[in-house]
Amino acid sequence: MSQAVRLNQQTSWTQEELNDIVIDAIQDIKGKHIVKLDLRRIEDAPTDFFIICEGDSNTQVKAIADNISMRLKEELGTFPSNVEGVGASNWVCLDYFNTVIHVFYRETRAFYELEDLWGDAQFTEYETL
Repeated sequence: MSQAVRLNQQTSWTQEELNDIVIDAIQDIKGKHIVKLDLRRIEDAPTDFFIICEGDSNTQVKAIADNISMRLKEELGTFPSNVEGVGASNWVCLDYFNTVIHVFYRETRAFYELEDLWGDAQFTEYETL
């Protein structure tokens, strides 16, 4: 997949810029246990990056997902190709093609263990601010 993603023809930005905004947007809402998985070296990976975090409540999970969407729309002029899980807010998945963001409620994250499924990925952990 390409290093630069162009969803809005009038705006040019890199995948790194998108990922940085996502991480910052999660930290804005005090998302916890933030990790970025670089999947680019894994054959047949569904995307280039997973960004995974968790919230302490369904309300916080939704707030994190909403903040990510709002910031990427305002700062990069881009929208997710697909959003799943907003109703129950146990697990919201935002698909930005080369980056897929998973915002989990703590127990749901433990159940699915995405980090274990993609254990061959390069992991980068981020602090909660």
